[in-house]
Amino acid sequence: MVKLDRVEHTVELPEGVTASIDGDMVTITGPKGSVSRDFVSARHDIFQEGGALIVRVDIPRRKERALAGTWNAHLNNMVKGVTDGFTYTLKALYSHFPMTLAVKGNQLIVNNYFGERVPRSATILNGVEVKVQNKTEVVVSGIDKEAVGQTAANIERSTTVKKRDRRVFQDGIYLIEKA
Repeated sequence: MVKLDRVEHTVELPEGVTASIDGDMVTITGPKGSVSRDFVSARHDIFQEGGALIVRVDIPRRKERALAGTWNAHLNNMVKGVTDGFTYTLKALYSHFPMTLAVKGNQLIVNNYFGERVPRSATILNGVEVKVQNKTEVVVSGIDKEAVGQTAANIERSTTVKKRDRRVFQDGIYLIEKA
């Protein structure tokens, strides 16, 4: 296998997006807000050159090359988040007992799931907005891709089917669209 001298990834910053690097903390600010993240490694460097961020590692091994690609993906997601944002759409499906959904503070409350008397709840992370539309659609949006995805996963996981055949009892809240 050929040894590489240097791996370098470039993340272009579009118009209206700025980045600041303070030690290991990278903050990207755009029209929708700002996102910060720690990038800690002894061998990897992130620096700003012109209108771009550059992730560089010299004489990388396989895992170091992979980590440079991961950091590149994180930075691209941060730029996309502050320019466009992330939106996940979930849908509540039920066959017999109509479940009701409500947002209360940092919780999404699911009432009457399979006719249960005790409501189920899902945690909404900071910086994420959750709306219930048309009684069955849940729209999760925000600028941090990981927080939006984890909130959608929390909502989906709150209605898992237990002690029943999942092929027959398909009630629950499911992810239907990512944008």
